[in-house]
Amino acid sequence: MMKMLMALILTIVLAGPAAALEVAGVRLEPTVTVNNHPLRLNGYGIRKKFWIKVYIGSLYTDKAMSTAESVMADPGDKLIRMNFLYRKVDRDKITEAFNEGFKNTGMAGTDVANKFIAKFKNDFVRGDTVDLVLGGDGTVIYKYNGRIIGEINSKPLVKGVLGIYLGAAPADEDLKKGMLGKI
Repeated sequence: MMKMLMALILTIVLAGPAAALEVAGVRLEPTVTVNNHPLRLNGYGIRKKFWIKVYIGSLYTDKAMSTAESVMADPGDKLIRMNFLYRKVDRDKITEAFNEGFKNTGMAGTDVANKFIAKFKNDFVRGDTVDLVLGGDGTVIYKYNGRIIGEINSKPLVKGVLGIYLGAAPADEDLKKGMLGKI
């Protein structure tokens, strides 16, 4: 018994920090830093439209959460990262998808939802990364390939964006399950 315990401890010590995960040729970091706080990869999934793999959606949180309710209720910072896989996704398709998502969360047509959607000015191509930093204070920061492209302060927007991915009528049920670590 003692030998097994020592072997387990040695294995854990030698394993060191968690390595990045590779999904569909994209490296997903096990941790990221948001507002000077480390967030861990809670889960990920591939957003598909018909049979096409559009992007990998990853959710980073400060602690593991397996229900949408726990993510929505948690006051801490979160990050939703989209790593685009498809060769080209038109800006109009992305804004259409966000509009549809906001309909499902009851935020469609609101000033804050329209402001959010207006931040997306580019088409997306394979290799692009979009980060949606969802601050516990109600701040939403957009990053496109590491560059900040906008910021909106709105707690309802934070809930609305989370609802698009994790709500009762998510954009992609499999992506929701993956983000909640249920794949």
